[in-house]
Amino acid sequence: MSQNASHLQADIERLAPKYQRPGPRYTSYPTAPHLSEAFATNQFEARCAQADQRDLPLSLYVHVPFCRSICYYCACNKVVTRTPGAGQEYLNALDKELARYRDWGLNQRLVTQLHWGGGTPTYLSDAELTQLMHLIARNYQLTDAPDREYSIEIDPRTVSKQTIALLRGLGFNRLSLGIQDFDPLVQKAINRVQPYEMVADLTHSIREHGFKSLSFDLIYGLPHQSEQSFSKTLAKVIRLGPDRIACYNYAHLPNRFTSQRAIDRLTLPSATQRLRLQRLIDTTLADSGYVLIGLDHYVKTTDELSVAQREGRLLRNFQGYSLKSAEDMMGIGHSAISQIGDMIVQNARNLDDYLAKTEANESPISRGLTLTQDDLLRRDIIMDICCKLEFSLSETCQRYGYQAQRYLKKEIEDLQEFIADGLINETDSGYRLTTLGRHFLRNLCMVFDAWLERTPVDIKYSKTV
Repeated sequence: MSQNASHLQADIERLAPKYQRPGPRYTSYPTAPHLSEAFATNQFEARCAQADQRDLPLSLYVHVPFCRSICYYCACNKVVTRTPGAGQEYLNALDKELARYRDWGLNQRLVTQLHWGGGTPTYLSDAELTQLMHLIARNYQLTDAPDREYSIEIDPRTVSKQTIALLRGLGFNRLSLGIQDFDPLVQKAINRVQPYEMVADLTHSIREHGFKSLSFDLIYGLPHQSEQSFSKTLAKVIRLGPDRIACYNYAHLPNRFTSQRAIDRLTLPSATQRLRLQRLIDTTLADSGYVLIGLDHYVKTTDELSVAQREGRLLRNFQGYSLKSAEDMMGIGHSAISQIGDMIVQNARNLDDYLAKTEANESPISRGLTLTQDDLLRRDIIMDICCKLEFSLSETCQRYGYQAQRYLKKEIEDLQEFIADGLINETDSGYRLTTLGRHFLRNLCMVFDAWLERTPVDIKYSKTV
């Protein structure tokens, strides 16, 4: 480790106890726990039907909740089942939900971004995957433009080379593989055994079929992980050369996610060990040609996301980081979240409720929120922090007709501590995160989160560092 890297590691460990606290990951603002069941669904439908929005591009998210087995660490909204016919029943429900939206005007907007997540989308059979794409194509304007972003999350244990070929034929040009860790002991402890050779073979097939981008998802802080073991995982990841790497900090919340009770907490890395794992990831990936573009995400320096960040076109939403080609996102399926203009809504989070509502031809939306001008202003600042790693309070406030020194007086005072700790620097136009500050990015976002103290007591966030 170089002298500069050693100093950075020491600074992170010195400041971690001060800033280590639970906080959101800010895939949206306000975050999902603040959506209200009192929200009037017809307001959202009216907003979607506005004629003046029909020429704007659209991002479409489809949630497939099913998994064949439980991964103990998982905090996703999923349903573990091997029940025959579960996939087809769900597709029937999606068809009914899509039929409800046909008169909204959304189907006239070009879908420039499409993402299937879960759960495990490839829980569906090849025939069901094909049926789902046809359902979407009947209801939305899909495109074959080279600059589209059509992606799907994959559990490597659930696909064959034939499925990879099918996904390419269905129009997907980006894939994301759930790797987590290659160490056999770690895999056994989290109930997700997938040998390196399996992933390497799958990666080779993905490259052969000409996908535009391949992402790997990793998690650090899992049971039995150490710097030595994870350095071997990173070496294998680098050998396979994914274009993008998402590396998440495991949040052990067994009271909220019952499957995590199967993990022995005594096998989890300590807080100090987790910090060193994070630093190992930073230095190893940086030395291998990857750049940290924001929260948890690393990409090759030539990747479109890296270019988009430099040009101010990077976007962060419920799907993670993407190009800023569609600011509105429509979510389809159980628990899916939509963000259209100044409204955020979520479908029923219980699968049986979702199925019952669609069967009765009722709106599957269960809660939502109309953003105020204050919400929009703060959202802009938080997204600038996450996507640009710099922000201008004066420019943002001026856009909304406010004077920053008055409107954000307390927040500006709070920033002085971040400056003193070397996490941000003042610039001619605002503030910029330092290399050290990137490790405390969520803490900086929390300064501007007016909803944070109103978080429901049953919601537990992961720690920021």
